[in-house]
Amino acid sequence: MSFWDRIKPAPKPISATDVRLSPDGARLTLVWDDGTSTSATAQVLRQQCPCAGCVDEWTNQRTLDPSRVPAELRIQQLHPVGNYALSPVFSDGHATGIYPWPLLRDLTQPAS
Repeated sequence: MSFWDRIKPAPKPISATDVRLSPDGARLTLVWDDGTSTSATAQVLRQQCPCAGCVDEWTNQRTLDPSRVPAELRIQQLHPVGNYALSPVFSDGHATGIYPWPLLRDLTQPAS
């Protein structure tokens, strides 16, 4: 490996180019820089929240019981976190999750 290979910048990580929240806050749709469109319900996103209140920081075990997240849950607000993530405010008051683009890509499915 040459010196130049070691100092080359890392490949650009995937990121969303468009973020749309349905009018009722029930579904988040993302358009990615590769042109793919994906979406997920607020319930799915809340069930998979990566914050320390929902996942044990030491064991990485989920402490939130996904079956206790109601289907009628909504996203009330959506905040960008730098250029790398989104932070939703859910209708149950939960607002500490930071969802990096790669996690959102994993959690969302192709939009129909």
